[in-house]
Amino acid sequence: MAPAQYRIESRNTLRGGLLPPNALRQLYADRSLAVAVAVKSLADPTCQEIRVVHIPSGEIVFQTAPTH
Repeated sequence: MAPAQYRIESRNTLRGGLLPPNALRQLYADRSLAVAVAVKSLADPTCQEIRVVHIPSGEIVFQTAPTH
């Protein structure tokens, strides 16, 4: 199994019936899965920010940006 290399970060409260209760504390080995969980965790991506960070490099590989 590949080592966990991605984490989800947000200042907003995450919601969603399909999300694990510890979505922000969980680490992900798969970038696509981390991005999918991040997107599903926002009630309104146009008003909330969330990022997926590649842990070894610190690079933000996905980020939503509020439009208002």
